[in-house]
Amino acid sequence: MKCSLIMLGTGNAAVTRCYNTCFALRNGSQCLLTDGGGGNGILARLEQAGISLSEIHDVFLTHAHTDHIFGVVWVVRMIAQAMNAGAYEGELRVYGHEEVLQTLEMICRATLPGKVTAHFGLDVLFTPLKDGQPFSAAGMQGLAFDIGSTKARQFGYRIILPDGQRFVCLGDEPYNEKNEALARAADWLLSEAFCLYADAGRFKPYEKHHSTALDAGRLAAALGARHLVLYHTEDATLANRRSSYSAEAAQVFRGTIHVPNDGEILLLE
Repeated sequence: MKCSLIMLGTGNAAVTRCYNTCFALRNGSQCLLTDGGGGNGILARLEQAGISLSEIHDVFLTHAHTDHIFGVVWVVRMIAQAMNAGAYEGELRVYGHEEVLQTLEMICRATLPGKVTAHFGLDVLFTPLKDGQPFSAAGMQGLAFDIGSTKARQFGYRIILPDGQRFVCLGDEPYNEKNEALARAADWLLSEAFCLYADAGRFKPYEKHHSTALDAGRLAAALGARHLVLYHTEDATLANRRSSYSAEAAQVFRGTIHVPNDGEILLLE
C-alpha cells in the first residue's frame, strides 16, 4: 500500500483564507501528524480529511511558534479525553526537540484539566529528540535534524517510506547546507515558499527569513529531488497560487512540482 501526504493546512502564520501549515503522513491505518496549526481548527481539518484521532499515535512538532504548536495542544486534549472515554487504545507519542516539548507541556498544564494532564508520562509521552537522532513513527523509520533556524529552534526530519522512498520535511525556514546529506536525492522534498520571487518586494520574505517559490525550485534542482511540495505560503494570491508558484519553480526545476490546497491528498509514488 502506498503512503499518502494529506495537507491539512498550507498557509503561513498570518493567513485567514486557508489554515496554517500542518500535514499528516498516512501509512495504511497509521498517521504521523506534523504540527497542528494555530488552534482548534486542526480538529475540523482532521475530520474533513477523514482522519480519526484514534489513528494518530505519533505527532512531530517542529517548533514552538503559535501557528504550529497550539493545534497540537488541542490534539493532546482530545486524545486524552478519548482515552478517558475508552475510545482510544495505546499511547500518543509527541516528538520534537527538548525545548519545544517543554513549551508544549507547559501550555498544556496551564490550560488543560487535570483529567487530561494525568496521562502525561503514562500514555501521553513527550519524547525529546536530539539532532541526528532516529525515531519510529506510523510504522516508518525517521531521522530528526536541526534545521539551523535563526529564530526559534526548529527540527525537520527525513523518513523512509515503506517502499524505500525518501520523504524530507525541511521545516518552515530556508534550507541549511549542513543538512545536505539528509536532503540530497529526496524523492519528496517539502519546502516552504513564503511567496513568489516576483512578489518579494510586496511580501518581503527575506526580511522574515523565508524563501520564495523560485528559491525552492533552485534548491530542489541542486539537491536532485524528484518531487517538490511547496507550502507555508501567503494567502493573498490563493486563487491562482497553484499555477503561479508552479510556473515560477518550474523555471529552474524539472521535477514534479506540487502546490497543494488545504485538504488535498498526494499519493506518494
